Parts: sequence; structure tokens; C-alpha cells
Amino acid sequence: MRIGVLALQGAFVEHVDMLRTIGAQAEEVRLPQQLSGLDGLIIPGGESTTIGKLAVSFGVLEPLRALGRDGLPIWGTCAGMILLARDIGPEQPWLGLMDISVQRNAFGRQVESFEVDVSVPVLGRVEPQGGQESFRAVFIRAPQVVDVGPGVKVLARLGNGAIVAVRQSRMLATAFHPELTGDARFHRLFLSMVQEG
Repeated sequence: MRIGVLALQGAFVEHVDMLRTIGAQAEEVRLPQQLSGLDGLIIPGGESTTIGKLAVSFGVLEPLRALGRDGLPIWGTCAGMILLARDIGPEQPWLGLMDISVQRNAFGRQVESFEVDVSVPVLGRVEPQGGQESFRAVFIRAPQVVDVGPGVKVLARLGNGAIVAVRQSRMLATAFHPELTGDARFHRLFLSMVQEG
């Protein structure tokens, strides 16, 4: 299974490392030809405007949008969630593949970054602790989902009701950074989505 990680800016190395740890073939993607033959793709966190502009400059944005429309499994984390959304507020290059609206920097600036345990039942329980369905989520200048379309399943909310993880068909989006933890359950979830093929 070949999983690409968009490697234009942001936390792409951490995703590559996590994927390789769980046995997936991970490849950094910077150019359109590197999209060929992938089974899935991760768009990492970083700065969404910068990633969008670089995706245009490197000629990746339109081919990636076409692949997403054709059913390529895609997971966006933080900035990647913003790029996947249909509505992101101020104009910038984006993909518009998921039927969600997001609010950027919904939790404040960099200094207001935080970690919190989030209930994510779809991930199952942590072993050997047993009984724990929560995921330690790292939020860094994170977005939140403010509206979802009818085909979108909410996977996780914060205690205040803020939507922070969603799935639509074979697309996944998280407002936080699973790649910055030692917990590979979100990466395994994405691989299972890819295998649904």
C-alpha cells in the first residue's frame, strides 16, 4: 500500500515516520507525477495558505483535486482539513472536496495551543489500558468544523461541542495533529479506509 504525504510545508516528516512505523509504504509528494499510483494521500498540518500557494506553484493542486473527486482516499490534518473543506472563509487556493465549513485558528494563536483527551469511539480502545476510547489530541492554531453536509460523519467533538474530526466517504479530516503523538490509531484508521477500496 503506497501512501503519499504532501511534502510542501508543515509536519509531513512526522506523518511519513508514523506510516512507516505501522508498515505502510510512505512517499513524500511534491510534484504531480508523484501522485501516480498512490493508494491514498495525507495533507499535513502547517500553514494552509502557504501549502495552497505552493500546491499551485508545483502544479499539484488541480491533479490532486481530480484524484479526490475520483475517489482517492485523502486525510487532512489541521491545515489539511482547511484545504479539504468546501468553505474556508477568505479566498486562497484549496481543494473543496469535503462538504464541511471550517473556521481557521478557532482556538487562538500559537501560544494558545493545547492538548486534550478527545473521545473518538471509532478508534476503539487503547490496549493494554483497556476501556480508554480517548485520543490525546494536539491542537496548534487549529481550525474547527462549523458546519457539515448530510454525507459527513462527525467522529469527535470537544467538551464544548466543537467538531474536530470528520469523515466523508473515503476522506478524513482532523483539526489536530495525530502525527505528533505516539498513538497510531488514526493512521491505522486511514489505512483501513484505503483498504476499503
